[in-house]
Order: sequence, then C-alpha cells, then structure tokens
Amino acid sequence: MTVRLERRDQPEAVSRKPWWRRPWVAPMAVIVVVFLAFSMPPYLAMDPARSQVPQPPGFTSHYWFLSAHVLFGSIAMVSALLQIWPWFRAKYPAVHRKLGRVYVFAGVLPAGVMALTVGAMSPFGPATRVANVLAGVLWLACTFAGWRAARQRRFADHRRWMIRSFALTMSIIVSRVVGPITVITLQPQLETTFGGSELALTQSVAAITAWLSPTLVIIATQWYLDRRPVKKKPAIAR
Repeated sequence: MTVRLERRDQPEAVSRKPWWRRPWVAPMAVIVVVFLAFSMPPYLAMDPARSQVPQPPGFTSHYWFLSAHVLFGSIAMVSALLQIWPWFRAKYPAVHRKLGRVYVFAGVLPAGVMALTVGAMSPFGPATRVANVLAGVLWLACTFAGWRAARQRRFADHRRWMIRSFALTMSIIVSRVVGPITVITLQPQLETTFGGSELALTQSVAAITAWLSPTLVIIATQWYLDRRPVKKKPAIAR
C-alpha cells in the first residue's frame, strides 16, 4: 500500500512565462512611476503652501500627517508592484518575503494609520470623511488578513488577500481618473443642481470620487478572484 501524504499549501512554483510576457507588468510600473513623479514633489518640499489638499480648520498638523501618508503610501505602492509580479515572486522568494514585511510594516501600516487621521479630518465634507476612513480600514484589514495567512502558511488565502490589498493600494490612481470625469460631468450643473455653490460642487466631486474609486477597485478585484478558483490541496491516495 502506497500512501501519498496531503501537502500543506506551498508558495507557487516558478513561473514558466518570462517576465516580458506578462503584459501588465511594464504598463503598471510606468503608471506608478508617473503617478509618484507628479504626486510626491509637493510633500517632499516640506512646504505646507504646496499641499494639494486644503488644511482643515483647527488641524494645524494636517500637512505633516498628509506628507507622512504620501511617503509611506509610496513605499507601499513600489513594494506592492514587486510583490504582485509573478516572475519576481517566484524567482526571488526570499526577497519576496522581506519585501512583504516592508510592504506591511513600512508601507500600509503607517500609511493606513495616517489615512485614517487625514481622512477623518478631510476638508471636503462628511461624506468624503466616511468614505476615506472606510477605505483606510479596509486597506489595513485586507493587508493584516494577508500577512496573517502567510504566517500560518495558508498561501492560497495569503495570495487572495494580498491581491485585494494591492488593489486598494492602487485605488488612489483610479481616483485620479474618476475625479476629472466627475468634474466634467457635474460642472455644467453648477448653476442648477448646486445653486451656483462652488463649495457644494467641490464636496460632491470629492465624495463621489472617494466612494466610487475603492468601490470599483473592490468589485473588479473580486470579479478577478472569482474567475480564478482556489487551488485545492492534493487528495490522499492509497
């Protein structure tokens, strides 16, 4: 009688597809680099006057919290890009594990905490505050679930949770597309729907962007995961 023992979840095998045949890797890297090149300078300058977000009344440290969020968020974006790259992940598993710690503890964790603070004090109204805080909580929760699954060697679950975390990390880029589209759509309604109030228009644009961007990302990510069934453990054969 021959018994083949059931194996625990293992990290994925080395991908046979060369890195240059992964069509999404290079475009995503270019998008991230371009996004960071335009987003980071106002906060690296350490000049509150260059902030792209107005300071809320009574929150004098807003710029510094926002700068810290941007800095740690940038670390999360760059490390996530490498983490999600199948060729790199399979070719350098030891580096993948170390970068995973960087992503969680030097990226998402501090950036997420700062996001909760900045989001809760957003100058763009209560609807935007709720959306920002909820998105921050989801980001931290998905990342923690992925990290915990890896610690427990549940690699299939780890991969799925980290894909969700990665998607939420990149949702800020999606917001840069949703925002202008919302402005173009609502601007003609300034004198009608918004009664000529620029403040009402601005808060509406911000709220729609803050809610729609992570929602679209979550829906698209779950659709992607549902199309890729979880690999089952090998059955016990006798």
